[in-house]
Formats: sequence, C-alpha cells, structure tokens
Amino acid sequence: MYNDLKTVLKKILPKKILFRLEPYLRPIYYLFFKGKKFQCNICKKKLRKFISLNNNDSLCPYCGSISRSRRLWDLLNSEFIKANISVLDFSPHRTIYRNLKKNNSISYTGTDLSGDFISDIKLDITNIDAKAETYDLIICYHILEHIEDDVKAMNELNRILKKDGICIIQTPFKEGETYENPLIKTDKERIKHFGQKDHVRIYSVKGLKERLAKCGFKAEILNFEENDNNKFGFKKNETILICTK
Repeated sequence: MYNDLKTVLKKILPKKILFRLEPYLRPIYYLFFKGKKFQCNICKKKLRKFISLNNNDSLCPYCGSISRSRRLWDLLNSEFIKANISVLDFSPHRTIYRNLKKNNSISYTGTDLSGDFISDIKLDITNIDAKAETYDLIICYHILEHIEDDVKAMNELNRILKKDGICIIQTPFKEGETYENPLIKTDKERIKHFGQKDHVRIYSVKGLKERLAKCGFKAEILNFEENDNNKFGFKKNETILICTK
C-alpha cells in the first residue's frame, strides 16, 4: 500500500511540495503502524512494525527513516555529534536533516546537487566550493558509487576536512574486488551490472579502503550484525568506514 501511494503522489506532486507536506501526512499514516514491538530511534515513535519497501528495506511510517539512516543517527549521537562542530552532509536523508538543523550547538549544512534531497546549498563533490580544512565532520553516505571520478571526490573530501576531523562513508558493497566499467553507460546496463541506474561501480570494502588511503585517508572499518527483528529496524549486516587524515 505504501509503495503504491508513494508512486501516485510522486506522479502528481512536485518534490518540493511533497517535502513540505510530508511532516503533516506521515503522522496520519503512522496511526496504522502504532504499536510496541519496534521503535524508530530518530523520531522515537513506537511501532507494531516498520513498512517493508520494495527493496526489502524497512521504513519508519512517522519520520520516513530507512535502516541505514537509523544506524547513522545512532552512530552520530553516540560518538560524533559534539558542540561547536561544523558538519557537511551530502544528500542528507530528510529526517536526519530536519533533526540536525534543530541542533543549535552545531553548524550543520546539507548539500545536494541533484535536487532530490532537502539541502541548504549545492556543491559538486569533485570540485567543492569551500576552503581547505573547513569541516569537523563530513557525512558521505551512498554518494561515491554515483561519482565517475571518485578519486577526485575523495581528494576534495580530504582537502576540506580538518586535520582532526572525521569523514563517515558508506556505499553498497560486494565481496571480492571493486567492480567498475566506464563503458557501461545506459540505465539498463547499470542496473544489471551495478544494481541501480545511477550507480557507476560497486566497491568492495577492501577496495574502497585502499582507494581512500591513496587520497590521504586512514579508514577504520565498522561492521554491524543484528538479528532479523531487532528493535530499531537496523540492517542485519552493515559496514561503515570512519575516515581520518
């Protein structure tokens, strides 16, 4: 039902209107999922279940968080959000953007080039309009797999990150070696080879770590494992890279 409703609304309403209406429509939809078994760790609402999406992800009916957003939120609040830091978030998830914008103890900026996300500014990740060592914390979640010149993007992330800063990176991962082929251009081919029409590669964890190292990053690999019915609807298996200079 949710997937069908979303498809219809996206066809008849511009994204900017949907973004504005979302905080008013979701609380109504949430009433059908209210319960005690699960809980979204971002909006704190208790649920009888999460919404199952077509890609097998789980979505919070109240705030719209997906599993990786909830994991990121948990990580940010347990370790990385501190007073008086500057944060740059590439293509932020809407519920994280809305919550971090309310945090007056930090300087938070969301950036998106595509127009598909709520943001404050538009930055090209391969040519970032910012001075060197500007940000204490950079969130680069599911971005690099879209970027043809990812090495240039990594160098830019390294340039604008402060010496004692943190860059949190996640992409889809595969076993074995990183797979990319610049000759694969069409939507159909990219779906077949990379899993999504706007992806240009699939990293291996080792491959991404090595590529980041060549750009001056030291990457710590965090692996998470959960049971299928964990309370907060995290992914069963998830990998995140914590990068420093």
